[in-house]
Amino acid sequence: MDRKFILIAIIYAVIGMTLGMVMAASKNHGQMTTHAHIILVGFVVPFIYALCHRLWLNNGGSVMAKAQFYIHQLGIFVMALGLFLRYGGFIEADKIEPLLASSSILVTIAMLLMAILFIQSGKSTADG
Repeated sequence: MDRKFILIAIIYAVIGMTLGMVMAASKNHGQMTTHAHIILVGFVVPFIYALCHRLWLNNGGSVMAKAQFYIHQLGIFVMALGLFLRYGGFIEADKIEPLLASSSILVTIAMLLMAILFIQSGKSTADG
């Protein structure tokens, strides 16, 4: 699971950096919020998840670990796309806000699942 998270993190880092370069080149920083979320939720958080899996967790093949991975991926994809459309002026804020709220909930659920995975992994290590 750690390699999957690292690969996704690197992909989002490239996307976020590219968006940052486009903003700098165009001198239009209207997508700054999108850029920040892609870097933080798309790159930093999955990178930390990868470290957790690599260093501490022993349950990366579990159904919960897989669900946590895909829930986070769905959340960040919808979040990044929604923010891009909103701050790019493609969709009005009131129309996209429910989708953005849903994506935030998904990312939060993924974080809660990571906490559960971490707690469960510690219990199985302590028992065995």
